Amino acid sequence: MTMPGDIVIDPTLVDVYKDLHSHPELGFRENRTASIVAERLRTTRFEVTTGVGRTGVVGILKNGTGPTALLRADMDALPIREDTGLDYSSTATATDEHGRTVPTAHACGHDLHTTCLLGAAQVLAENRSTWSGTLMLVFQPAEEMGAGAQAVVDDGLFERFPTPEVVLGQHVAPLPAGKIAGHAGPSYAASDSLRIRLVGKGAHGSMPEASVDPIVLAAATVMRLQTVVSREIPSTATAVLTVGSIHAGDAANVIPGYAEIQLNIRSYDTAVRSRILDSVERIVRGETATAGAPDEPTITEIERFPVVTNDSAALRKTLDAFGDWLGHGNILDPGAGAGSEDVGILATSCGAPLSYWLLGGADPSLFTTGDMTDPALLAVPSNHSPHYAPVIEPTLPIGVRALVIAARTWLPPTR
Repeated sequence: MTMPGDIVIDPTLVDVYKDLHSHPELGFRENRTASIVAERLRTTRFEVTTGVGRTGVVGILKNGTGPTALLRADMDALPIREDTGLDYSSTATATDEHGRTVPTAHACGHDLHTTCLLGAAQVLAENRSTWSGTLMLVFQPAEEMGAGAQAVVDDGLFERFPTPEVVLGQHVAPLPAGKIAGHAGPSYAASDSLRIRLVGKGAHGSMPEASVDPIVLAAATVMRLQTVVSREIPSTATAVLTVGSIHAGDAANVIPGYAEIQLNIRSYDTAVRSRILDSVERIVRGETATAGAPDEPTITEIERFPVVTNDSAALRKTLDAFGDWLGHGNILDPGAGAGSEDVGILATSCGAPLSYWLLGGADPSLFTTGDMTDPALLAVPSNHSPHYAPVIEPTLPIGVRALVIAARTWLPPTR
């Protein structure tokens, strides 16, 4: 269908987006971003509450009787040095949770998510005759840490504000701009990140017999961990175990006293997840015992994301509305992805169905087929890359319109 004439995108949104992109903030430190969000919501007559889940913002707009729809955008950035060459690229730094100074960048598109939801809020507030019920906008902190959604829930999100009938949201992805993609059922993997500290016994490099070498212990542990998925998980299950960091020692001729491993596990099934976690602990403790280490290892959870499950009926209802607008050939099914998200916590915590989709954000001219088989999908910069930045046109206006259409699909017009 053609777009209603009332969906007019505020041209200042481009400036808002560029400003947010140039001033990224890490999780639970999105103070400047939250201030901008709150100010713009207040200008469109939303009831605004700040500091939800530490730095989150909730906007409520009631428009007669009807259901409540929750629309969510995440706000936090990543500790990555941007390398896009854009004239509005980030040169910002921040102090991370370990006290280190790190570069920061919006390499996952949360600045776009925030801007799109602000734009949709303005359109819906200025055209109240097109919907009825309650809009509940959640600008969430700390998605990258897997902690923000739970933080806003723990801060009384569904006690202090209405309980929604649906949770809606989108995430920009390296699909062609003009395409929207969604997958029903388990859509994004559960993710568990662990830090393992292996304790050895330090010694001079010339006297290994006086040591318990934690580097050798770490190497043996890493190799054994590679057998978990290949030898302990059924071939019909989907799982990934990646060791992403090893650190031990600082000198060539010194055997250090400890080694640290950081690993990440992705899974879709709770039984598979439990088996992998049990196997990791068994292997770590077994290799430690074999090495004759003087102390037990420690295994610490860094972050955890649950599986994101799209409600089939809710997603179909939303995607059908997008198909009527963009053309059904532009609505794709990306299959289940190994990436992780915490948006599902908002839905499961209140018992509402989730409808969550991917918004194409890459230059369409780079693609040939434009579907999920397009070879460009492996070539264009992806989320979390220092080279990642969505094209503003047409991504931003399409993202605003998608949220408006989704809200109107779930909030009936006034009678």
